[in-house]
Amino acid sequence: MFSFTTLLSIAIAARAVAGSPIRSRTPYVVKETHFVPRKWKQVGQAAEESTISLNIGLKQSQFDELERHLYEVSDPDHERYGKHLSVEHVEELVKPSAESLDMVREWLLENGIGDLSYSAAKDWISVSIPLQTAEQLLDTKYHVYEHEDGDRLVRTSEWSLPLHLHDHVDAIQPTTSFMRTAGQKTEFLQFPPWVSPEYIPPTNATISKVCNISSVTPECFMNLYSTKGYKPQATKFNKVAFNNYLGEIPIRPDTEKFLAKYRPAAADAAYKFPQYSIAGGPVQDGPLNYSQAADGISREANLDVQAIMGISDPTPVVSYSTGGSPPFTPDLATTENTNEPYFVWLNYILSQPSIPQVISTSYADDEQTVPKAYAERVCQQFAQLGARGVSVLFASGDRGVGINNTCLSNDGKNTTMFVPLFPSGCPYVTTVGATHQFEPEVVAFRPGYYAADGSYREIYSSGGGFSNYFSTPRYQEKVVSSYVKGLGGLYDGLYNKKGRAYPDISAQGQYFAYFWNGTEGVISGTSASTPLMSGIIALVNDVLLSHGKPVLGFLNPFLYSKGYKGFTDITSGSAAGCNVDGFAAKEGWDPVTGFGTPIFPVLAELAKGY
Repeated sequence: MFSFTTLLSIAIAARAVAGSPIRSRTPYVVKETHFVPRKWKQVGQAAEESTISLNIGLKQSQFDELERHLYEVSDPDHERYGKHLSVEHVEELVKPSAESLDMVREWLLENGIGDLSYSAAKDWISVSIPLQTAEQLLDTKYHVYEHEDGDRLVRTSEWSLPLHLHDHVDAIQPTTSFMRTAGQKTEFLQFPPWVSPEYIPPTNATISKVCNISSVTPECFMNLYSTKGYKPQATKFNKVAFNNYLGEIPIRPDTEKFLAKYRPAAADAAYKFPQYSIAGGPVQDGPLNYSQAADGISREANLDVQAIMGISDPTPVVSYSTGGSPPFTPDLATTENTNEPYFVWLNYILSQPSIPQVISTSYADDEQTVPKAYAERVCQQFAQLGARGVSVLFASGDRGVGINNTCLSNDGKNTTMFVPLFPSGCPYVTTVGATHQFEPEVVAFRPGYYAADGSYREIYSSGGGFSNYFSTPRYQEKVVSSYVKGLGGLYDGLYNKKGRAYPDISAQGQYFAYFWNGTEGVISGTSASTPLMSGIIALVNDVLLSHGKPVLGFLNPFLYSKGYKGFTDITSGSAAGCNVDGFAAKEGWDPVTGFGTPIFPVLAELAKGY
């Protein structure tokens, strides 16, 4: 049996032979291994002379205490409800211990890395170093990986740390994460759109007049969810924001055309909302240029801003565009494409003294493409936003329980399974599903079909499922247990019965009318339902602020204890995918529409009562 001293001597000797400058008190031991996801293949060795920005997540000293505060200020039955934390209080709770900071800093300095950048709470350290140095520092080898659609990333499948640092570092990226923040949208300009043969036209005269199944407009949403006639009063204090990734930019001339047609009094708002560039994220005021239009960008961003403004104007809207994400271009330095965009945006937004009270994000990826430790750290940062009184909404996805013929585990065993999304399955965010039709609303769905160019378009079905990383949070234990019991064993072994289940709520998400590149069309997806719901939550916050009450903040404890009464239950349809019908909508909460779609006046009155 080797002694610790012997192991250390062997480790040092091995590195001396290899010519590595790595220095450490203790031997290196593998910290994380993550399988390369299917659809990705190694295509070459990364250029060692390039630069990489490593982000080192230090263990947060009091996250359990932060979580306690989060649930207390978010629980309508608690005496602290609505008493959200200050930025200083949150940072104090999540800052790492002095020991963790000193040990990691010592390790970096001993290896010649002295230019360190810290997050506001000092729970993340960022360093820009040559890729070769990163490989030595983490005892790993980076390669270029290519996705089947052509995107490229510089990643590794395993990395190590000195043993004495394992309890002080939660995650380091970019290393093993293959997450791509894909927008949850589908179809553009599909005319005539598919309409279910089971569609029943509404009998309500008003809904029938303003709601067209082939192109759903703000006038329909306002009548369907009863926001019609409400005039925001707290516009000096209330804001709603949305996130842009992958080079997406909200196009002001398109938004002006949309508002001029559907909210004429709000048309000038298209040129007034601020755009914040984070880590080189693009912003622009003019129309798409030729190459942008050819690339088809900004459909997601246009949908987000138009859905929000169409329902919540004149509530101020804020746009965040974050760089540092795929696709990878071989002639660019790796610093341009390897950062995880959620990390970049979160560290930026958490450093701000004032944050919009509602933030909509229509992007997600398969949970299993993200290492668990990193997913947990990102999720904890969403908890920090909730503690500060921010409602964080994410899309539930557009492929039901998973894309047909791809529902396999990524652990090397290729086990058949439903495929949950991240961050949709994070317990500290509110996840939004999609509906279609009007009276009654049903789960959004469109069958697969062959397009005019001969390509096959996958089915569109509102997403739902159970996280494999996060356990069922206490606020939803009762309804999740009831739903699982009601399945009677159906789909056993395909999902995690004890996982965080989603979505929490839903809104319309099929055939939205919108403008792109100067032309009106329709677009579908939970990318539509999420900003729409975000705009409605912003209106509820307006009611609260105008009555001298705090905003909703982290929504889920309120939704699962009281707020569900302000939603119309959806009982038809399912989260079709993985070549099965998937989880079905039923009375009460379900993992395809959550509690259903909003009834604004009822929801506002429920919120005012606390």
